[in-house]
Amino acid sequence: MKQLKLTNNAGKITALLFLITILLTPFVIINPGERGVLMQFGEVQKTILAEGIHLIIPIVNTVKKISVKIQKQEIAAEASSKDLQDVFPDVALNWHILPEDVNLIFREIGDEKDVVDKIINSAVEEAVKAVIAKYKAEEIVTKREEVKSGIDEKLTTKLSSYHIAVDDISLVHVNFSDKFSEAVEAKQIAEQDAKRADFIALKAAKQAEVKVNLAKGEAEVNRLLRDSLTDDILTRQAIEKWDGKLPVIMTKDTPKFLNVSEILKLK
Repeated sequence: MKQLKLTNNAGKITALLFLITILLTPFVIINPGERGVLMQFGEVQKTILAEGIHLIIPIVNTVKKISVKIQKQEIAAEASSKDLQDVFPDVALNWHILPEDVNLIFREIGDEKDVVDKIINSAVEEAVKAVIAKYKAEEIVTKREEVKSGIDEKLTTKLSSYHIAVDDISLVHVNFSDKFSEAVEAKQIAEQDAKRADFIALKAAKQAEVKVNLAKGEAEVNRLLRDSLTDDILTRQAIEKWDGKLPVIMTKDTPKFLNVSEILKLK
């Protein structure tokens, strides 16, 4: 029983020594992509700890590690267009905390989670509403890049005052109300039908034009042939085609052969 008590005491002493060792450890390691906010008795200091190992004064100093890596935040926003249509854009924002200002942002806002909850979400909503309100619903689709640039510019200006940099922003999806989507679809169908009707009418007009041109061409050919067929040409063609047999003219009395000279005199 006494030996068991000694073992328990030894375990407690070991745990206590281990805890004291941790508390009195005179150094801290800042990992890649992080910065250390140095505090003295809880007060944020101007000194920012870069990546690597740093000596600190145990108990007096504490360090809060803040990530300065690029982080992605996806936000489902809601806004109204210039023509008062409901628009539901899904925004993907890549951002990071400015490494040289981690002490300021930690003192004014908090850690990364606080930055998202208190700053990022509301800033995106505000920028999206301000930009979307400048465009009609259809323009948000046709001028998507322009809308994206407008949101990017507003967010960059807004977040820079909170020591946050915008790396990139994307409009992943832009959705509209069911009523508006149905109206757009009906309009597209009507436009397609109108284009199809125009095409059919144009095709018919072209076909009619071709027929008229062919008729005109044929009439012109006939006219040229008519003008070129003189009496001499007709006589020569008749001679070339004659088989040498004289035509017979039947009379009351006897058959009569038509004289060649008479044939040539025929007009």
